[in-house]
Amino acid sequence: MKRIGLYPGTFDPVTLGHLDVISRARRLVDELVIGVATNEGKGPLFTTEERVAMMREEVVSLPSAATDAVVRIEPFSELLMFYARRVGAGVIFRGLRAVSDFEYEFQMVCMNRALENEIETVFLMADAEHQAIASRLVKEIARLSGNVSSFVTPSVNEALIARFGEPG
Repeated sequence: MKRIGLYPGTFDPVTLGHLDVISRARRLVDELVIGVATNEGKGPLFTTEERVAMMREEVVSLPSAATDAVVRIEPFSELLMFYARRVGAGVIFRGLRAVSDFEYEFQMVCMNRALENEIETVFLMADAEHQAIASRLVKEIARLSGNVSSFVTPSVNEALIARFGEPG
């Protein structure tokens, strides 16, 4: 039986921390679905289509081993557990950076299990050098003319520069 995992997120923009979690998750399943959430409530900087395209470009560039999962990237706008069920996921991967992430994620796991008890949630820690990276902070630094090149890939950095201008 094929093991399908789901890594959902807004990915606005995709960071080195996200890519690290993806690299770890795809070693644990046969297929990894990266669900790019529409999530208009968060007021994303990039459109859903732009975020899906960025993710596709970045995932293609990741080194992979023969044992790594097939990766599929697609947008979604429905309740996470409905989406997980629709794609056949048996596990949802979530990245953790700090204790505050855990508190939020713990609440989400409890609610998700009440909706769909058969789907497990697995928390993955990004590598230590990427643990402080958050998309929201990357956008704020870029908006204020800061250099975010150590938090994102060169192509994502270029997309941020196109939106906000060169770092000061």
